[in-house]
Amino acid sequence: QVQLVESGGGLVQAGGSLRLSCAASGLTFGLSAMGWYRQAPGKQREWIAIISSGGTPHYADSVKGRFTISRDNAKNTVYLQMNSLKPEDTAVYYCNARYVMDYWGKGTLVTVSS
Repeated sequence: QVQLVESGGGLVQAGGSLRLSCAASGLTFGLSAMGWYRQAPGKQREWIAIISSGGTPHYADSVKGRFTISRDNAKNTVYLQMNSLKPEDTAVYYCNARYVMDYWGKGTLVTVSS
């Protein structure tokens, strides 16, 4: 059974930083593309970052230059370092694994106060 467990969310002031983690189990992590999505209140879920099985990252324009995605295959964990946070970054952040099909975590809430 695939499990993705996010952690690291919380309340931070604008301009601050947070690092999210997503621990994966039950899948071939090293062959999976790993991504982060977010869903703000009243809005649709949006893709923000992905890292390929080979370690190549891609970012949505809204977070490019502020967020960094990385992975540790030895720990089956993907990270999202978020810097220069803005109130509009407030959302539930979801981890995604893609290998043959998509898997999702339950999300972690990030709240950025102004």
